[in-house]
Amino acid sequence: MNHWINLSIEYANQRSYLDDLFKVYPTMPEGIRDIDDGLWKQIEKAFCRKDNTSLLENLLKLDLFPIKDSYVAYLKRDKESLKRNPATADRLCGRLYEMGLDEIFSRSSEPKETNRQIGPLFKRWVAQKSLGVAPLKLEKFLESKGNRVLDASDAEMMNFAHEHLNYQHTKGLDFIGCFNGKYVIGEAKFLTDFGGHQNAQFNDAIATIEAKHVRAIKIAILDGVLYIKGNNKMYKEITGRLQNENIMSALVLREFLYQV
Repeated sequence: MNHWINLSIEYANQRSYLDDLFKVYPTMPEGIRDIDDGLWKQIEKAFCRKDNTSLLENLLKLDLFPIKDSYVAYLKRDKESLKRNPATADRLCGRLYEMGLDEIFSRSSEPKETNRQIGPLFKRWVAQKSLGVAPLKLEKFLESKGNRVLDASDAEMMNFAHEHLNYQHTKGLDFIGCFNGKYVIGEAKFLTDFGGHQNAQFNDAIATIEAKHVRAIKIAILDGVLYIKGNNKMYKEITGRLQNENIMSALVLREFLYQV
């Protein structure tokens, strides 16, 4: 088995893994979402008048619609569809009137889900010189000859990888570095549970390390439940089919980079 997979499994099962991982992914529930006072007054007015069209038009302007319904995304993207589909508007508003204004406000101001906050945290951790070097903007990254990490947006990272490293995969990258004269690229994921969306996140990271003809060392920086020993799909994958791939926890990434 790849040394870094084994080391990550050992770390997760024998040391203060979650305590240490919190330095990388300090996930915290956010406060309630702000709702514009003027917009909320329009919602209250439409609700009291039972004006379905106005009620929905204003609620669709909120970051979070108070009802989980498969048709809401369509209505958000095609504003005119609300007027063309009165039965859908009536159906949604029937549920809204049953909920009442207090419940509508409560649901519309719920905090963002923790999982949706995780994305930028790895880059923030890297920016704190956690890997021993301060990330460099693209121009300085290209000029430098020493160990370095690229500080760039997702689009800039993709463009750099396409142009300089022959990375043709469609999935974005969270890490591009150069250590001991060798380029290293990878995706970082914190897998908080098994199944569904988390399996898709795992598969995204694996697809990156399986990309062909890339002129760089490919890694998957994975943390979370995949290192729990047992019969779960992720653990079986990293200790079976993927056992020779460069899969590792962010907590052993620094050690990996300085020995490539």
